[in-house]
Amino acid sequence: MTPNAINAIQHSQTLKRSQEEKLQDAANKLEATFLAEMLKTAGFGETPDTFGGGTGEDQFSSFLVQAQAEKIVEAGGIGLAEHIFDALKESINGTS
Repeated sequence: MTPNAINAIQHSQTLKRSQEEKLQDAANKLEATFLAEMLKTAGFGETPDTFGGGTGEDQFSSFLVQAQAEKIVEAGGIGLAEHIFDALKESINGTS
């Protein structure tokens, strides 16, 4: 193999890895958003009646719920990101 061919192969592998990292990041963000909505529906982030933080807590609770959802995804999540990643990868590669 010529040095140019080797460089071309390495470059394409780097691009492929970069693209897969972007797809994985998008899948993780989508799973985190889904989990945040599920946590909100379950009542996380609601201000308690006693000893609550008032208006300030109400305004910033969505950030807390989103951060909690992102940590859940970092810890392994519920497996949704993996399925999203596979579907995105298939759609880019043109396979169904």
